[in-house]
Amino acid sequence: MTIVIILLSLCPFSANAKILLPQILSSNMVLQRDKPINIWGFASPDEKVEVAFAGQKKQTITDKDGNWLVVLAPLKTSSKPQTMSINGSNKIELTNILVGEVWVCSGQSNMEYAMRKLAKIPKPKNENLGFPSDEVAKAHNNQIRIFLVNRKTLIKPDSIHKSWSVAQDSALRAFSAVGYFFAKEIQQKLGIPVGMISSAIPGSAIEPWISENAFAEEDYFKNQKVGNDPGKFYPTMIEPLTQFKIRGFLWYQGETNCFLNEKISYAYKMKVLINSWRKAWKEKDLPFYYVQITPFDYSKQKSDKVVLTAETEPTFWEAQQQLLRLPNTGMISTSDLNDNGGDLHPTYKWEVGRRLSLLALAKTYNKDIPFSGPIYQSASFKKGKALLHFTYLELNNKPILGFAIAGKDGKFVNAEAIVKDDKVVVSSNEIAEPTVVRYNWTENPTGNFNCYGLPALPFRTDNPLIKSFKTN
Repeated sequence: MTIVIILLSLCPFSANAKILLPQILSSNMVLQRDKPINIWGFASPDEKVEVAFAGQKKQTITDKDGNWLVVLAPLKTSSKPQTMSINGSNKIELTNILVGEVWVCSGQSNMEYAMRKLAKIPKPKNENLGFPSDEVAKAHNNQIRIFLVNRKTLIKPDSIHKSWSVAQDSALRAFSAVGYFFAKEIQQKLGIPVGMISSAIPGSAIEPWISENAFAEEDYFKNQKVGNDPGKFYPTMIEPLTQFKIRGFLWYQGETNCFLNEKISYAYKMKVLINSWRKAWKEKDLPFYYVQITPFDYSKQKSDKVVLTAETEPTFWEAQQQLLRLPNTGMISTSDLNDNGGDLHPTYKWEVGRRLSLLALAKTYNKDIPFSGPIYQSASFKKGKALLHFTYLELNNKPILGFAIAGKDGKFVNAEAIVKDDKVVVSSNEIAEPTVVRYNWTENPTGNFNCYGLPALPFRTDNPLIKSFKTN
């Protein structure tokens, strides 16, 4: 295994080498409840190691390379701090350990966006979404624990055992705002400990987060070279985490690939990411919830590589949505979460975290709550009207803005839309025989179509990826 080889090269063992742990195992951590738990590390070859935690004692003998692994039986939720003892030639005590729910959040700058920035940004325009600018000062919930991946140290053995922190003070200031606000909602709604692991790099494309070998398993990439440094971050920022049991993933990335005007290729890259991460954690259906990249003026950006237009971002959103066809995935809409089309790092990170938490609470934790805006399913055209079917449709009689309709000539005009008989009826006096409908099909959407305040995902009824993107 790549990680083991690197670790061994960093830490040559002598006959009396001390037991060492990976960075992800430390005091203050949260262990995933209801799953067998891996505790592993490094020591001298053929050394006896004993792990004691929560009434369990397990022993093992290190292999010829000094690697060892103990598997604890599934643990019940515990909000009371506990201590883990690891004994061999030396003794390690990890303290203040909780048992609850653990999530990994990853991506680029909008996921990495640190809590400290909230105190410096201008007041957002949408007052209905709040503005927790003083959240770090108020945060003193020891039931939320955070682990911020350091690219240079995650792969190295740890002798300090302080990598996890309670979500407060300086540790929280440096942590992902999306990850923290997700954890805050989950912790409050479930009343259990939550651990968040953040592994994100600003400006990163999707390819570096995927093992280079994984692309070879997807037919789409068999006859083409994958760019953007595939696998660059995977060995140092993802693979060392894969033995640590988790509940699921949060993903907020795409801007870098959108600048390259990617469409179906990004959908396949996300497919490889999701499938390969699940395989690496050895759980084929781990929840994978992700974020629609927020509106941005891509058409106003200069690029030497591609031509960016007003449809660059809508077609990218379309590619992102294809992954909803994979099991146990979910995508939140952010079409209303940018006050300035020129801001690639919009505020409202607290609302992004909250919307992701709604997905998890409903789909993973089986809470009966609204968790998604309307998602387009199908259309029929009758008597000069388009009849659209959606999942998560809220019945109301309010006019809906943001729809456009066209006939065979492909010329779109603004359309009237209203919910009627479990469908959205779209029409325009200017189009006698409509053939296609679009909603919020622009990089600066202003539509108001929602379900219990959660925006609909943008779409077009003539989506070419439905047939061309293969899920298996």
